Amino acid sequence: MAEGTPRAGSGLRFSKMHGAGNDFVVLDLRSGAAAPTPALCRALADRHAGVGCDQILTLEPARSAAAVAAYRIWNADGSASQQCGNGARCVAAWLLRDGAARAPRFALDSPAGTHAVERLDDGRLRIAMGVPDFAPAALPLRGFEPADDYALALDGAPVRFGAVSMGNPHAVIEVDDVDIAPVGRIGAALQASGAFPESVNVGFAQVLGPDRIRLRVYERGVGETRACGSGACAAAAVLMRRGRVGRSVEVELPGGALGIAWPGGGAEITMAGPAAFVFEGVWNA
Repeated sequence: MAEGTPRAGSGLRFSKMHGAGNDFVVLDLRSGAAAPTPALCRALADRHAGVGCDQILTLEPARSAAAVAAYRIWNADGSASQQCGNGARCVAAWLLRDGAARAPRFALDSPAGTHAVERLDDGRLRIAMGVPDFAPAALPLRGFEPADDYALALDGAPVRFGAVSMGNPHAVIEVDDVDIAPVGRIGAALQASGAFPESVNVGFAQVLGPDRIRLRVYERGVGETRACGSGACAAAAVLMRRGRVGRSVEVELPGGALGIAWPGGGAEITMAGPAAFVFEGVWNA
């Protein structure tokens, strides 16, 4: 365990949370404790010998004057991530329960920037997720000029996708039926293709109507997850830009639904959804 990591007696205090089924281990490092090592992240995330989670979230002192706190994201494999929408809601809910944040509005610092948070009347949390950036250099996406649609040969067959940065890189593939989409095979192949030097989160989106999308996401450093907030924003932004859906949509993921709205242009995209506490614990390994 890294020196300075917060302990309870001889153990590490944590909260297990999830947002629409995307689950997290939350560590409070606001006292200045060191970040978890990659080995500790992998141990905590292990679903058989550890707590089990998609990602680890660390709460840290705010970096901007507007924010009540900052957070960082660590994937199950120990690598760092720039953004996580479901994690942002869980951090917001944790800070509200802790008393460090007060409803209905406050701000959080993430590795991707500062995000406005609003607690809605129905208990959900709405996060401003930044302005979608479609420039290939923002992801980065190598070897392509800016376009709404890209094509790449994977396993001998062409795969078409949109690409957008939500502070982290996303490729979005529109499919007829997400239930039978080759999420693991194509997701892993696109990540390994070399087109995305820093890898990529791969979303498989099915349009159900002008205000509804179904989505499955194969995350870098994690694999397929039950929900991905930044992935829901990315899929909505790509499909909105193409005119395939309206400017406010419900995105149905295996773990639950998220509400995504984007006026377009240079406006921020927002995401609304739940955040739930599962249990509190002490890690003694």
